[in-house]
Amino acid sequence: MFDVLPNVSIIISSMNNETTIEECLQALLTQNYPSDNLEIILVDGGSKDRTVELAKKYPIKIYQTTLNCPAAYNYAQKVALYPILGFVDSDAKVEADWLKKLVPRIDEPAVGGVSGSIDTWNTDNPWARSIGYELKTRYRRVGKYTKRVATMNLLLKKSVLEEVGGWAEDMPSQYDTEFGYQLTSRGYKIAYEPSSVCYHFNRPTVQKFYRQQLQYGKNTLRLYFKHGTLAKGDEITDVGMNIQPIWLLSTIISFLLGIVPSLNFLWYLTSVLFLSMFIYYVYSAAKIAVEFKDKTAMRLILLYYVRSIAWFNGAVITTIMYIRGRHK
Repeated sequence: MFDVLPNVSIIISSMNNETTIEECLQALLTQNYPSDNLEIILVDGGSKDRTVELAKKYPIKIYQTTLNCPAAYNYAQKVALYPILGFVDSDAKVEADWLKKLVPRIDEPAVGGVSGSIDTWNTDNPWARSIGYELKTRYRRVGKYTKRVATMNLLLKKSVLEEVGGWAEDMPSQYDTEFGYQLTSRGYKIAYEPSSVCYHFNRPTVQKFYRQQLQYGKNTLRLYFKHGTLAKGDEITDVGMNIQPIWLLSTIISFLLGIVPSLNFLWYLTSVLFLSMFIYYVYSAAKIAVEFKDKTAMRLILLYYVRSIAWFNGAVITTIMYIRGRHK
């Protein structure tokens, strides 16, 4: 346990976040934590909106680059003054005691980082609210320690991050899972402190959710090419989520093969696969709707299909890139 509160450098990577950046910064600047022990670093990747203009109103350090998010983190790590690094997404805001709750646990033996729980910021939007319900359900599976967490709510020891080699700049998404693998393979742990809450601005439309998940799909397959053992999943993204694109692929293949007259019987398999997937999604959505007492969570049925399609399409794009030798 720290005798005195340690100094912390909080790092934010932004890109066209004018609607959320001010509340994000205000939440960090009003932490129940000594302001003399904090520095806030914003690395903007080339926003075309008013993100940087709005951020300049606040007493923070701002760097403008053309780097992607993991590269921006690596850049900020080099200019950060303090031995503990905090990471918060530019479309997220943290509660007033966020840092004070996380800091004690980073001093535990063998702990390289610590994270808190995630809730929904834009609860007025039913799509965002449904996404948040599902994410909360997944995070509830996390115990006292975990192998990886999202960078929207994370503290790391700078020395550990340097030992791991920083963030994987060749992965615009899923770099958090890659980092968790690198960290835990060296014997470190990530502590989980659910009482420390971060509120994330979830995707408010199906179209934006699809685009987000498409990027996840592209980089998830790349991640599994690098570290095959990760395909079995973890507490947050379990094996059930990973096999859903394969489930969808099997359904499509059986349908297409069934077009051949001699293989028409495969359409029975198509029906079974499609129906079983639908029943699984209905059950999963209904369970969450009951748990949170909100019938709008039944929108998850559509969101589950959208995620599976996006991950499938992302995997196809990545596979084609590998075949063409353009995966680097």
